[in-house]
Amino acid sequence: MRMKKNPFIQKLIQEGYEDKQSEFLSLGNDGQYSQEQKEYAFSQINEYGIRATARILQIPRRTLQRWCKKDGVWVKRCPDWVYEWAERRRKRKEFWARRGYC
Repeated sequence: MRMKKNPFIQKLIQEGYEDKQSEFLSLGNDGQYSQEQKEYAFSQINEYGIRATARILQIPRRTLQRWCKKDGVWVKRCPDWVYEWAERRRKRKEFWARRGYC
């Protein structure tokens, strides 16, 4: 079950995305993507993953994947926090299953 997000929090998140996108665009030269833009995208990929970075920077995921392949950038399947979240979720499910709720 997904909970509705607070509109204030959504606005803050969107502003953060817009800041990252404007920083990404400021590194470019109104033509092809510059090497500085690619490096910035790689730093975001390491932090958030490819799909989230594509959504944040509003560029195609395939473009990011092509850059990573061309430059030999190894990308994890998912960010580190996902493993920690999954472990907490698994423990929570086990806890409630032992009590007969799942």
